[in-house]
Amino acid sequence: MLLTIIVLDSVGVGALPDAAQFGDAGAHTLNHTLEAAPVPLPHLARLGLSRVPTVQTSPGTLPAGEVQGAYGRMREVSPGKDTSTGHWEFMGVQLQHAFQVFPQGFPPAVMDRFDAATGRGHLCNKPYSGTDVIRDYGEEHLRTGFPIVYTSADSVFQIAAHEDVVPLPQLYAWCQAARELLQGEYAVARVIARPFRGEHPFERANEHRKDFSLVPPHNVLDALREAGREVTGIGKIPDIYAHRGFSEEIHTDNNADGIAKTVARMRRGGQGLIFTNLVDFDAKFGHRRDPAGYSAALAQFDAALPEILAAVPEDGALLIVSDHGNDPTWHGTDHTREYGMLLGYRPGIGALDLGERATFADVGATAAEALGAQWNGPGESFWPALK
Repeated sequence: MLLTIIVLDSVGVGALPDAAQFGDAGAHTLNHTLEAAPVPLPHLARLGLSRVPTVQTSPGTLPAGEVQGAYGRMREVSPGKDTSTGHWEFMGVQLQHAFQVFPQGFPPAVMDRFDAATGRGHLCNKPYSGTDVIRDYGEEHLRTGFPIVYTSADSVFQIAAHEDVVPLPQLYAWCQAARELLQGEYAVARVIARPFRGEHPFERANEHRKDFSLVPPHNVLDALREAGREVTGIGKIPDIYAHRGFSEEIHTDNNADGIAKTVARMRRGGQGLIFTNLVDFDAKFGHRRDPAGYSAALAQFDAALPEILAAVPEDGALLIVSDHGNDPTWHGTDHTREYGMLLGYRPGIGALDLGERATFADVGATAAEALGAQWNGPGESFWPALK
């Protein structure tokens, strides 16, 4: 049995009931993106996206019609709307408390130790947009060699540096040093390397981004490995789980590369899990509030979907999910608290309503049952419905 899970990073399908607590009541990444920049998504519609509650259908975008796939939406029960929270819950880790954030920047107790580790000073140290921070601090960074440290509404410590000033191995070493510092009372979910290049206003080198995550508790990925199953992480997936629970890791440069490498891995066959994250929706278009770019990325994935479906083995399955929202028409530049998308496919499947799932952890519980691993943690498997 080969199960493939593809995360369409940030493609939320409507505000969760508690979205007002996060300032996101009324957010809807998918609907608002397609309203602002309509593109046809016929293959996603046929897979069942057109039948997900609150998703608007339209002949020009998501036509209503025959469906051959499973469809639904998922609630996130963990308190948060960031990458680590959503992905960890997919694999059965439900957080009781949100990851810590630093809206005023990081305190001297952190930054003094970070400066000692790098042997340099630092710039910024406050919440900032990734494109804006290199525009505003990039030239000073070139003069001083000081790393640009910034955060966001998410639990992240981000380090930006020009590739001509700070070689990638050095930047990654600084991130690892920060990761070791940011534990306990100062723990953040991720330390992120944010290299950039070129001349002012500069360009982010997203293909060289690297995440250094907290180590998650025992989860479904561990259970799969304990059962002897192969687990292939594609894109930033291994980073999110601190590289634990994988038998194979495959780096990607962008969505197109991630799709191509996922299809190639599916065609190799085997028994186990392929777990892919397609990050461009979020990193390149959601945070930058670019609905046209976001729509183009959706259309790119939709065009690739027939090839992806054709690579699903006769006894295999495909799940397409999303980890949070990032409504490109919303205020600010941060994620939005939304339902996760849930689409499923097996060869020969008809229309199947999976309903509203109580937790993202249903994805992990389903993976465990499908692949014969023991899992007694959170989540209710919907594998029997897909058989």
